[in-house]
Formats: sequence, C-alpha cells, structure tokens
Amino acid sequence: MADETKPDAPPAFGLDDEALARHPTVYAPDAFAGKTVLVSGGAGGIGRASAWLFGRLGARVLLAGRSLEKLTGAAQAMAAHGLDVGFHAVDIREPDSIAALFAEISGHGPIDILVNSAGGQFPQAAIDFSVKGWNTVINTNLNGTWHMMQAAARAWRAAQRPGSIVNIVVVTSHGLHGVAHTIAARSGVIGLSEALAVEWAPLGIRINCIAPGVIETPGWRVYDAKAVASYPKSNPMMRNGSTWEVAEACAYLGGPSGGFVTGEVLHVAGGSQLWGETWTIEKPDYFKV
Repeated sequence: MADETKPDAPPAFGLDDEALARHPTVYAPDAFAGKTVLVSGGAGGIGRASAWLFGRLGARVLLAGRSLEKLTGAAQAMAAHGLDVGFHAVDIREPDSIAALFAEISGHGPIDILVNSAGGQFPQAAIDFSVKGWNTVINTNLNGTWHMMQAAARAWRAAQRPGSIVNIVVVTSHGLHGVAHTIAARSGVIGLSEALAVEWAPLGIRINCIAPGVIETPGWRVYDAKAVASYPKSNPMMRNGSTWEVAEACAYLGGPSGGFVTGEVLHVAGGSQLWGETWTIEKPDYFKV
C-alpha cells in the first residue's frame, strides 16, 4: 500500500472507473434503454460519472471533450464493462468544432439528452485576473455551454424531436470565493437556461441546471490545500459530495422522471447554498474571525 504521508503522494480525488462500474444506483438497469446521451466533459469527474451511470442504465453514451487521449481511455474503460459508448473530440469554445461534432454524431441517429459538464476555472483573487484568464473561463463555461445548447436545439428542431439539456453549474448564490470568473459565467448559464426553458418549451425541449457543492473530483488538485481541507465544513451536512450523487441528479432531470421539470436549478450541495462558505484560495486573514 502506498504511503499517503509522503509529500509526493497525490491525494485521490473522486471515484475511479471500477468504483463507477459497481456503485449502487436507485435506477432500474434499463431506465434509459434506447436513449442516446451526449456528455461534454465526459472524460472528467462529474461528466465521467454521469456517462457511466447513463451507460449502466442502458443508454448509448457519447463522450465529448478536448483531449482525445483522455476520451479514448474513458471510453475503453466503459466498453470493457460492456457499455455502449463512443467518443468525439470537440472544443466547445469553437462553434465550428461543435458543428462538426453534431454533423458527425448525426450519422448515428439523434441524441435524446445533452449533459453539459465541460468547463473549468482556476482559483485566483479576482483583482489579479488577466484578460486572457477571464476570457478563457467565460468562453468555456458560458459561451461553450451556449454553443452546445443551441446546436442540440437546432438538431432537435430539424428532426422534430423533443430533447433534454442538463447544465452543470456551481453554487452562485452563496459563499463560493476565489473563482469570480466562473461565478459570472455559471450565473449566465443559469439565466440563459431559465429564459430558454420558456422559449424552447414549444419545441419540447427541457433545460435544467445542477449546482454541485464540494464534490470530490480531480479538478480539486488546482485548489489551495488548506482550502480543500476545510471543504467538509462548508455545508451543514459536514461532508464532501461524490460525482455519483451528481450523476444520479443528471439522470433524474435528464430523463422521464424530470419530465415536468424545466428551468430549474437543483443544488446537490449539502445545503451549502444556504449556509457556510467555500474558499478555493486561502482565506484572507481579514475574514479569520
């Protein structure tokens, strides 16, 4: 067993593929049989868990992301367990790349559900953001999500089929500090989702958001170690969440169980949207009272 006390031994964040392959679920094994689910950021923490869950529930899962190497590894792990999975490289910041993605996947039939899990941010005091850093987060988390939503909606409209979109955001209303750029971007996604839930209802398209709290993912490695150590105390349940818990929320909102739900934000955050604070950078001395 590895010595976890060694400085060069990185902490293990999130569930690995073997855990995702056997984790208990409340859903029936065939709950999504015959459905096709596109997951952006499908090789990452929340996206990967969501892809595993939909695949285990009978769906054909299409993974999308920038890294072909990561996508290949994620798809191979799922396929080794007999799941129906494909993968496609895409840069969601580029509309032309998204257009190419949807043109490619259309040859295999229409999708039924889009999970927008791709995104990212870096922890930093906002006063020190560079123009490039700000624009990168906004282009990925807001613009990229929008481009994916519009492409999916146009495909559903052309095929005269209903569809469902689940956008992964963050807790924007309370106590998340050190990532102001992603608060701005994700708040935009929430507002956009609420507006389009009405505008696209005549097309049979539902749009909802999930706002995770402190969920253990590999992305935590970029955060301040002291901040990460305090995360269990950032919500009244006094624990970190898992990617599986977010995945099951995706299945609820994306599938028929959420058929009468649109324009909503579901917090999977242990109540942190109501209480506490989460710092992704070291908490300033000014607030240590």
